[in-house]
Amino acid sequence: MEGQCRLSLASLLLLLLLLLLSATTLTSAADYSPTDNFLLNCGGSSDLPDTDNRTWIPDVKSKFLSSSADSKTSPAATQDPSVPDVPYMTARIFRSPFTYSFPVAAGRKFVRFHFYPNSYDGLNATNSLFSVSLGSYTLLKNFSAAQTAQALTFSFIVKEFIVNVEGGALNVTFTPESAPSNAYAYVNGIEVTSMPDLYSSTDGSLTVVGSSGGVTIDNSTALENVYRLNVGGNDISPSDDTGLYRSWYDDQPYIFGAGLGITETADPNMTIEYPSGTPTYVAPVDVYSTARSMGPTPQINLNYNLTWIFSIDSGFSYLVRLHFCEVAPNMTKINQRVFTVYLNNQTAEPEADVAGWTGGHGIPLHKDYVVNPPDDE
Repeated sequence: MEGQCRLSLASLLLLLLLLLLSATTLTSAADYSPTDNFLLNCGGSSDLPDTDNRTWIPDVKSKFLSSSADSKTSPAATQDPSVPDVPYMTARIFRSPFTYSFPVAAGRKFVRFHFYPNSYDGLNATNSLFSVSLGSYTLLKNFSAAQTAQALTFSFIVKEFIVNVEGGALNVTFTPESAPSNAYAYVNGIEVTSMPDLYSSTDGSLTVVGSSGGVTIDNSTALENVYRLNVGGNDISPSDDTGLYRSWYDDQPYIFGAGLGITETADPNMTIEYPSGTPTYVAPVDVYSTARSMGPTPQINLNYNLTWIFSIDSGFSYLVRLHFCEVAPNMTKINQRVFTVYLNNQTAEPEADVAGWTGGHGIPLHKDYVVNPPDDE
C-alpha cells in the first residue's frame, strides 16, 4: 500500500506454544450495526443474494457510477465450481480511469474488492493490470488478480482495506496501467461498510518487536488485512461475524511441518466474559470456542514449537493481533501456564501468562504487535 500509510494489517488469530483459547456458552453478543453498508455487484442488473443471504445491488445505471469514462459489463466466460455466483459471475471492465463514489458518514470503513480472474468480453485475464486508489491512498498498484490467484492457488481474490473517511463521499478509482497497451481494469464486487475503531493506538504503547520504538495508528493510517485465522476451528463466514462481515479461516494450512499440536474444544457450558471496555464485536464468540495447544505433557512440549508460516510482501510493516483466552477451568492462577511468543523469530512475549493478564479463565483479551520483516523476506 502506498500513500500516507505503509502499515499493512495482518489480523491473525494465533495460538503459540502452550496457549488454549476458550469455549463458550453464547451470551448475547452486541453485534456492530454499521451506518453505511454497500454491497455492489459490478456488472449485475438486479438485486441478488450471496451465499450468506446478503443482498447485493447492481451497478448498472447505479448512482455510484461517477465517471463519464467508458466501461463495459460482461458475464464471466466460465465458472469454477468453487466460485460463488454473487458477486463473481459479472464484472465491470475499464479501459481508462473510472471512479465509483459512495455517500458515507465520517469514520472508519471496511472496503473490500472482489476479483474472479476470468475472460470478460473476450479479454484475456492475464492482460488485466491496474491500480486502485482511494483519496490519497494507492491501495493496489500494478495489480494482477490472475497472477495473485495463481500464486495463492485461489479461485477468486478478496482484497480488504481499512480507511478513515472524513465524510461526504468515498471515491474509488480504477486505473489501467499504461503498459502493456492492452491492459485493462475490472472488478466483480465492492463492499463499503462502516466499522468501529478497532486498531488505533496513539499513546506509544504499540511497539515494534525487537525495538523500543513506538508506532502510531491514527486516522491518517490505512490498513490492509492480510490473514485472519480462527485457530483450531473452522471457517467463519461474514454472516457469522459480529456485524463487521469479516471472514475468518481455518489455520491448519499455515502450520509449519507436522507439529499440528492438539485441537481443543472446551466445555460448552463455559461462558465467555468480555472484560469491561472490550466490545464483543472485537472477535466473534466462535473464535474463542476452539484452540490449538501443544498438550499437557512438558517432555513433548520441549521438543517442538507450534509455528505458523505466512507469505508476505517485503517493504511493509505488519500489525499482528493475537487473541487470547484461558480455557482450562483449573488454569486460574498466575504462573500456571507460561510460554514464549515469537514473531518472525524474535521474542514478542518472553513470559506470556494469560491467566495473569486477565485474572482468570474464560476472559478474552487481545494484544497487538508490529513486525518489520527484512526487505529480503
